[in-house]
Amino acid sequence: MGDVSVKIINRSEHPLPAYQTPGSAGMDLRANLIAPVSLSPMQRQMIPTGIFIQLPPGYEGQVRPRSGLAIKHGLTCLNSPGTVDSDYRGELKVILINLSNDVHVINNGDRIAQLILAKVEKVEWKSVDTIDESHRGENGFGHTGN
Repeated sequence: MGDVSVKIINRSEHPLPAYQTPGSAGMDLRANLIAPVSLSPMQRQMIPTGIFIQLPPGYEGQVRPRSGLAIKHGLTCLNSPGTVDSDYRGELKVILINLSNDVHVINNGDRIAQLILAKVEKVEWKSVDTIDESHRGENGFGHTGN
């Protein structure tokens, strides 16, 4: 199945991040708060999770928004997906922004984002004078139309 073992410290009172269904790609991250946090429209805040992980070399953690928070409340993650490098040992924190017109309160234990583990390949640059042409060429930024 290709499961990867990851060391984790949980300094919150909440359960470890877990897959909610057998087909889930991400595990929910929960807010670890002493007091509720109110996010006004267009306000952003870094929300702690109480989770510390040690990813194996060759992997990254990706912190992504939860679709339910986005559609129902206008909350999303900035810097998305946020990358957790394999040598980072600090607390996982989520940068949330309120894109709605209403104040939204985040409570201790709320599911605020999801964490996905992804394999990362390292690049070995090869300096050259030319690169191969392609059908697309330099076309980008919407060149294929609507």
